[in-house]
Amino acid sequence: MTTTYRIAPSILSADFARLGEEVKSVIDAGADWIHFDVMDNHYVPNLTFGPMICQALKPHAKTADGKAVPIDVHLMVQPVDALAAAFADAGADLISFHPDASTHVHRSVQAIKSKGCKAGVVFNPAESLDVLEWVIEDIDLILIMSVNPGFGGQGFIDSALRKVEQARKWIEASGKDIRLEVDGGIKVDNIRRVADAGADTFVAGSAIFGKPDYAAVIQAMRKELSLG
Repeated sequence: MTTTYRIAPSILSADFARLGEEVKSVIDAGADWIHFDVMDNHYVPNLTFGPMICQALKPHAKTADGKAVPIDVHLMVQPVDALAAAFADAGADLISFHPDASTHVHRSVQAIKSKGCKAGVVFNPAESLDVLEWVIEDIDLILIMSVNPGFGGQGFIDSALRKVEQARKWIEASGKDIRLEVDGGIKVDNIRRVADAGADTFVAGSAIFGKPDYAAVIQAMRKELSLG
């Protein structure tokens, strides 16, 4: 079966003064999703975007022919549920959160799905996947962090590849259609290795927004992905 790969540029690395234009430009360049990193200066030591920014960007998240491009919200916040609901109301399509930030993981998943969004769980580099045993039947996305959350521009942590392999086995055993996303240090020269480990969705921030030609980078990534 052919794998459908998705590239999700992270606006954490975009020009904040031109976010609407940046979202439109990266979609025109071939982005599949828009990745939206939410940090609360509590769960992680940084502060980024609130629901109002998501709502403001939603009209820009579409292709030239008007097709909506999913907004993929990664919540690095504690507590989870209230902000998850606010982002759902603001137009998010997928919302993922860290299980250790939620008092009741199932309740957080159910709250997200009750708003009509797809729900995901996120695992930090040194964190076990054990919680998947109890939630895999209920989720739509697994996000593996290959850097420590909080800041853009970090280098890829190689041990994440083993975790991606483990997560892929969980997904295959479940028989469910679950996206396996990797976030952190994704570049043209390592995206193929991450795909070979089992990932199908790739968050890239500075690797795309840090270059003058977004389309050239995304095309180079797709070329690497086509080599498998």
